[in-house]
Amino acid sequence: MPMRWLILFVLFFARAVMAFQFQSVAALSPFIMESLAITLTDIGLLIGLYLGPGIIVAVAGGAVATWFGDKRTVVASLALMVIGTIILAYAPTLAWALAGRIISGIGGVVINVLMTKMVIDWFAGRNVSTALAIFISSWPIGIALGLLTLPALAASTDLQYAWTALTISTVLALLAFTVVYRAPEGAKPNDARITITALPWTPLAFAALLWGLYNTAFAMIFGFGALVLGERGIPIAAASSAISVYILTATVAIPIGGWVADRTGRANLVIFVSLVGGMLVFPAVLYLPDSFVLAALILGGLLAGLAPGPVVAMPGLILSPETRAFGTGVFYSIYYLQMMLAPALAGGFADHLGDVNVAFTMGFAMMLLAIIAHWAFRRTATPR
Repeated sequence: MPMRWLILFVLFFARAVMAFQFQSVAALSPFIMESLAITLTDIGLLIGLYLGPGIIVAVAGGAVATWFGDKRTVVASLALMVIGTIILAYAPTLAWALAGRIISGIGGVVINVLMTKMVIDWFAGRNVSTALAIFISSWPIGIALGLLTLPALAASTDLQYAWTALTISTVLALLAFTVVYRAPEGAKPNDARITITALPWTPLAFAALLWGLYNTAFAMIFGFGALVLGERGIPIAAASSAISVYILTATVAIPIGGWVADRTGRANLVIFVSLVGGMLVFPAVLYLPDSFVLAALILGGLLAGLAPGPVVAMPGLILSPETRAFGTGVFYSIYYLQMMLAPALAGGFADHLGDVNVAFTMGFAMMLLAIIAHWAFRRTATPR
């Protein structure tokens, strides 16, 4: 196996473990509530705290990597994930659980930033969209594994066995990365003297806006889709299944989109088609007859799933190797800010207007703005 594909496998595994860890609280929530005598509100807080600090931590992680190096920073971050898991596993109170969750989340956010940069380092100019698409698909796979395995393990044994499985997974990710990863030959070190003026701020901001708007629009589907379909009179079980099919088809399409972008050299066209398809699914679900809704979700998922690989490759087009760590941190900070605000805004508007369909209207608008952000990036970007 060529070294870069082995590196990608290790990075994929580590990020899947991050998703596995992120989903663990939601997957084990009934057992955690009983163990710590806490409420659903507390569970929601534990879930949100994992990615909540990402706005600040993403930039900080990129900055730290410019001083200490990518590999050492990632090793330290994976160690934080291990430590946070152990604290959460043995937490006697909610306060200790919150502390463990924050520590794990800091490590998770930093590896998300720097491993994205590492994929670009290894695949720049050679199948980068494909590699990033494969890397990105680790997230839904880790989420699904958490949902499938952790509750079953806790139910068949006890909660501590589930935490042990999670701890072992994070330790394996730490060991695999430490042993296998190295920088590509000829890689330029991060510039520790980088200043904020060294970044191509305008195109970088448009790329981050595009990625954030795309994901927040996607969140409208899996966050409010079942409720929207329920408003149409579709039974909640069928509605949830239909939304699951959308997520599944989009997940399958992610590596396909990266492969098509690399093979054809038409990444911008792939992104545009994907965004248009993702945008049109919202009015389709709202206004098409019930018999066409599932087909619209399947087609919309397949089209929407094509974009992630070439979109996340966009910062690599404008960032020099020396500025990639810090620049990728900025990219993800803008993304995390949007992901924090958009679902709350959509829920607030839906409550205020008494109409859950408003979330889908917002999803349509977000995809439209993403298309505009893509156009603006192309107008302002100067490839390196």
